[in-house]
Amino acid sequence: MSNANPFAAPQSRVDDRPTDIDKLPVSERWKEKFRLFRKAGAPSFSNLKNLPPDERKRASFGFNILAFLFGPFYYVAKGMWRKGLVLFLVCLLVVIVLDAVFELLGYGRFGKALGYGVAAVFAVRANIDYYKKMVLGDNGWW
Repeated sequence: MSNANPFAAPQSRVDDRPTDIDKLPVSERWKEKFRLFRKAGAPSFSNLKNLPPDERKRASFGFNILAFLFGPFYYVAKGMWRKGLVLFLVCLLVVIVLDAVFELLGYGRFGKALGYGVAAVFAVRANIDYYKKMVLGDNGWW
């Protein structure tokens, strides 16, 4: 008789995803990042704690300098225009609200620095969004 619980949630391994990273039309550097992300359990990075320290550091450092500099244009260039558009509109709305709040509180100078925060949002999200597009096939609006 089997010891498996018939009422338990189905279990799957992280490596059971259908896309073969080696066959993707991206550079070797991106393939290396994608393999590391898959090993870490991306997109939620559920397996990050089980990685060796050097791999954990490389997997968790997701700052993309080109996305920081070019923001939504980087997303368009990578074919993620929907996510770039939504991210830009959400950030724009947040910046407008925060700028108005800072002006009311008398801290208008801080409102001028919010653009760097928007650039940082694009820089931090770009790698994982590209992973989701290329490996998981998720190129949705969010």
